[in-house]
Amino acid sequence: MNDFTKDFAQALFNPDKINDLLRKELQQAVNNLLEAELTAFLGYDPYARNGWNTGNSRNGAYFLKVYTQFGPIELQVRRDRNGQSHQPTLHDYKQHSDILASQIMKLYST
Repeated sequence: MNDFTKDFAQALFNPDKINDLLRKELQQAVNNLLEAELTAFLGYDPYARNGWNTGNSRNGAYFLKVYTQFGPIELQVRRDRNGQSHQPTLHDYKQHSDILASQIMKLYST
C-alpha cells in the first residue's frame, strides 16, 4: 500500500482527519498541476539547460489561498518572466473553487 492508502485507512474512523487528508492531497495535486502547466507553456523543465536564453523563463511564484469544500488550500501560482502564461486551472481573482476539487478527484480516480 502507498502512503495515501495507509493514511486514508487510518483516517476513516475520524471525519476531521479525512477532510485534512483530502485537503492536503488536493493542495499537493493542484500545486503539481500548476507547475506542469508552466513547464508545458515554457517548453522545458525547471533548471533545464535548453531553457537558457530563450527569452522567457520562470520568475518565482505567488501564494494564493483558495477555499474548497475540504477547507482552505494554499497554492503556489508560478509566474514567467514575460507574464504571458495564464493557468487554465485557476480563474483570475477567484478564491472559491468547487469545480477544481471535483476535477482533481476525477484525476485521482482514474
